[in-house]
Amino acid sequence: MKPSDFTTTLLVDQTPEELFDAITNVRGWWSEEIEGSTENLNDVFTYHYEDVHRCKMKLIEVIPGKKVVWLVLSNYFKFTKDESEWTGNKIIFEITEKDNKTQLEFTQLGLVPEYECFDICSNAWTHYLRQSLLSLITTGKGQPNGTGKPGTPDEKKLAAAESKQ
Repeated sequence: MKPSDFTTTLLVDQTPEELFDAITNVRGWWSEEIEGSTENLNDVFTYHYEDVHRCKMKLIEVIPGKKVVWLVLSNYFKFTKDESEWTGNKIIFEITEKDNKTQLEFTQLGLVPEYECFDICSNAWTHYLRQSLLSLITTGKGQPNGTGKPGTPDEKKLAAAESKQ
Protein backbone atom coordinates (compact mmCIF):
# COMPACT_ATOMS: atom_id res chain seq x y z
CA MET A 1 0.00 0.00 0.00
CA LYS A 2 1.28 3.46 -0.92
CA PRO A 3 0.47 6.35 1.42
CA SER A 4 -1.61 7.87 -1.38
CA ASP A 5 -3.89 4.82 -1.96
CA PHE A 6 -7.42 5.61 -0.80
CA THR A 7 -8.20 4.10 2.59
CA THR A 8 -10.92 4.58 5.19
CA THR A 9 -11.90 2.80 8.37
CA LEU A 10 -15.16 1.90 10.06
CA LEU A 11 -15.66 0.74 13.65
CA VAL A 12 -18.78 -1.25 14.60
CA ASP A 13 -20.18 -3.13 17.59
CA GLN A 14 -21.03 -6.23 15.53
CA THR A 15 -18.80 -9.31 15.30
CA PRO A 16 -16.17 -9.81 12.59
CA GLU A 17 -18.41 -12.50 11.08
CA GLU A 18 -21.41 -10.15 10.93
CA LEU A 19 -19.29 -7.45 9.27
CA PHE A 20 -17.88 -10.00 6.82
CA ASP A 21 -21.41 -11.14 5.91
CA ALA A 22 -22.47 -7.53 5.31
CA ILE A 23 -19.42 -6.81 3.12
CA THR A 24 -20.11 -9.85 0.92
CA ASN A 25 -23.76 -8.76 0.55
CA VAL A 26 -22.67 -6.20 -2.06
CA ARG A 27 -26.25 -5.74 -3.37
CA GLY A 28 -27.25 -4.66 0.12
CA TRP A 29 -24.87 -1.71 0.39
CA TRP A 30 -23.25 -0.76 -2.97
CA SER A 31 -25.67 -1.44 -5.80
CA GLU A 32 -28.91 -3.27 -6.45
CA GLU A 33 -27.59 -3.78 -10.00
CA ILE A 34 -24.83 -6.29 -9.08
CA GLU A 35 -24.82 -9.34 -11.36
CA GLY A 36 -23.05 -12.52 -10.26
CA SER A 37 -21.99 -13.97 -6.94
CA THR A 38 -20.12 -11.82 -4.39
CA GLU A 39 -19.24 -14.24 -1.59
CA ASN A 40 -16.73 -16.94 -2.55
CA LEU A 41 -13.16 -17.18 -3.80
CA ASN A 42 -12.99 -16.76 -7.60
CA ASP A 43 -16.55 -15.39 -7.83
CA VAL A 44 -16.86 -12.75 -10.55
CA PHE A 45 -19.48 -10.02 -10.45
CA THR A 46 -20.34 -6.93 -12.43
CA TYR A 47 -21.39 -3.56 -11.09
CA HIS A 48 -23.04 -0.82 -13.07
CA TYR A 49 -24.71 2.48 -12.36
CA GLU A 50 -26.65 3.89 -15.32
CA ASP A 51 -24.13 4.49 -18.14
CA VAL A 52 -21.87 6.34 -15.72
CA HIS A 53 -19.80 3.51 -14.22
CA ARG A 54 -19.45 -0.21 -14.74
CA CYS A 55 -16.82 -2.69 -13.66
CA LYS A 56 -16.10 -6.39 -13.34
CA MET A 57 -14.63 -7.70 -10.08
CA LYS A 58 -13.12 -11.05 -9.11
CA LEU A 59 -12.80 -12.20 -5.50
CA ILE A 60 -9.14 -13.18 -5.22
CA GLU A 61 -8.92 -13.58 -1.45
CA VAL A 62 -11.70 -14.57 0.95
CA ILE A 63 -10.99 -15.30 4.62
CA PRO A 64 -14.31 -15.46 6.53
CA GLY A 65 -14.44 -12.95 9.36
CA LYS A 66 -11.07 -11.44 8.36
CA LYS A 67 -10.57 -10.32 4.77
CA VAL A 68 -12.05 -9.94 1.28
CA VAL A 69 -10.05 -8.77 -1.75
CA TRP A 70 -11.53 -7.87 -5.13
CA LEU A 71 -9.43 -7.52 -8.28
CA VAL A 72 -10.82 -5.03 -10.80
CA LEU A 73 -10.77 -7.02 -14.06
CA SER A 74 -12.24 -4.21 -16.17
CA ASN A 75 -13.67 -0.77 -15.59
CA TYR A 76 -15.46 1.99 -17.48
CA PHE A 77 -16.16 5.55 -16.39
CA LYS A 78 -18.21 7.85 -18.59
CA PHE A 79 -16.78 10.91 -16.81
CA THR A 80 -13.00 10.43 -17.18
CA LYS A 81 -10.64 10.77 -20.14
CA ASP A 82 -9.09 7.41 -19.22
CA GLU A 83 -12.25 5.32 -19.11
CA SER A 84 -10.34 2.34 -17.69
CA GLU A 85 -9.14 3.93 -14.43
CA TRP A 86 -9.36 1.26 -11.71
CA THR A 87 -8.50 -1.66 -14.04
CA GLY A 88 -5.99 -3.82 -12.17
CA ASN A 89 -6.68 -2.18 -8.79
CA LYS A 90 -7.23 -4.31 -5.70
CA ILE A 91 -10.06 -3.42 -3.34
CA ILE A 92 -9.30 -4.73 0.13
CA PHE A 93 -11.61 -5.15 3.11
CA GLU A 94 -9.58 -6.08 6.22
CA ILE A 95 -11.46 -6.91 9.43
CA THR A 96 -9.80 -6.81 12.84
CA GLU A 97 -10.91 -6.57 16.44
CA LYS A 98 -10.04 -3.34 18.22
CA ASP A 99 -11.04 -2.20 21.72
CA ASN A 100 -13.93 -4.72 21.96
CA LYS A 101 -15.25 -3.53 18.60
CA THR A 102 -14.80 -4.69 15.02
CA GLN A 103 -12.80 -2.53 12.65
CA LEU A 104 -12.96 -2.50 8.87
CA GLU A 105 -10.00 -1.04 7.05
CA PHE A 106 -10.91 -0.47 3.42
CA THR A 107 -8.18 0.23 0.88
CA GLN A 108 -8.31 0.57 -2.88
CA LEU A 109 -4.77 -0.12 -4.02
CA GLY A 110 -4.30 2.09 -7.05
CA LEU A 111 -6.98 4.70 -6.29
CA VAL A 112 -4.58 7.62 -5.93
CA PRO A 113 -4.96 11.42 -6.09
CA GLU A 114 -3.48 11.42 -9.60
CA TYR A 115 -6.59 9.59 -10.88
CA GLU A 116 -9.12 11.85 -12.55
CA CYS A 117 -11.87 10.03 -10.63
CA PHE A 118 -10.14 10.29 -7.23
CA ASP A 119 -12.44 12.91 -5.65
CA ILE A 120 -15.68 11.38 -6.96
CA CYS A 121 -14.55 7.82 -6.19
CA SER A 122 -13.19 8.52 -2.71
CA ASN A 123 -16.37 10.44 -1.83
CA ALA A 124 -18.48 7.55 -3.15
CA TRP A 125 -16.53 4.89 -1.20
CA THR A 126 -16.78 7.02 1.94
CA HIS A 127 -20.56 7.23 1.47
CA TYR A 128 -21.10 3.56 0.63
CA LEU A 129 -18.92 2.33 3.49
CA ARG A 130 -19.59 4.81 6.30
CA GLN A 131 -23.29 5.24 5.56
CA SER A 132 -24.69 2.40 3.47
CA LEU A 133 -22.59 -0.52 4.77
CA LEU A 134 -22.84 0.84 8.31
CA SER A 135 -26.62 1.04 7.95
CA LEU A 136 -26.76 -2.51 6.55
CA ILE A 137 -24.79 -3.95 9.45
CA THR A 138 -26.56 -1.95 12.18
CA THR A 139 -30.16 -1.93 10.89
CA GLY A 140 -30.25 -4.71 8.29
CA LYS A 141 -30.94 -2.22 5.46
CA GLY A 142 -28.26 -0.43 3.43
CA GLN A 143 -28.60 2.41 0.92
CA PRO A 144 -27.35 0.92 -2.36
CA ASN A 145 -27.77 2.73 -5.64
CA GLY A 146 -29.90 1.34 -8.46
CA THR A 147 -31.43 2.30 -11.77
CA GLY A 148 -32.88 5.77 -11.34
CA LYS A 149 -31.74 5.74 -7.70
CA PRO A 150 -28.41 7.54 -7.23
CA GLY A 151 -26.70 7.04 -3.90
CA THR A 152 -24.37 10.03 -3.79
CA PRO A 153 -24.56 13.70 -4.85
CA ASP A 154 -21.99 13.01 -7.59
CA GLU A 155 -24.09 10.11 -8.93
CA LYS A 156 -27.10 12.47 -9.06
CA LYS A 157 -25.09 15.03 -11.05
CA LEU A 158 -23.57 12.45 -13.41
CA ALA A 159 -26.92 10.72 -14.01
CA ALA A 160 -28.59 14.09 -14.67
CA ALA A 161 -25.85 15.01 -17.17
CA GLU A 162 -26.25 11.58 -18.81
CA SER A 163 -30.02 12.01 -19.20
CA LYS A 164 -29.51 15.38 -20.97
CA GLN A 165 -27.38 13.79 -23.70
